[in-house]
Amino acid sequence: QVQLVESGGGLVQAGGSLRLSCAASGRTFSAYAMGWFRQAPGKEREFVAAIHWSGASTLYADSVKGRFTISRDNAKNTVYLQMNSLKPEDTAVYYCAAGRRYYATPQATQRAYDYWGQGTQVTVSS
Repeated sequence: QVQLVESGGGLVQAGGSLRLSCAASGRTFSAYAMGWFRQAPGKEREFVAAIHWSGASTLYADSVKGRFTISRDNAKNTVYLQMNSLKPEDTAVYYCAAGRRYYATPQATQRAYDYWGQGTQVTVSS
């Protein structure tokens, strides 16, 4: 069992930056694929970014490519999402997710993930 706790959300002006963190419990964090998803009001939850358990490969949604960076520190059991050049359309609740099944590449589908955090609100004002 893995517990995930997100932090770092908040209110920021368009063009600004935020860094989200997701702290994971458990001793096998380094074996988990990690991802970030988001859900805006009235919309379905969507994929944002994912990172392989090794940290060697990443995957991004087209909407955030070039602006967001996912990374992980296995020694700290933490995954990060650095968000730059934020836009009002990035406003959403951001969720961290962990997947215990092995995949050769990072996964964008929600069914690849077994554990989810409670989410952290990100609001970007225009």
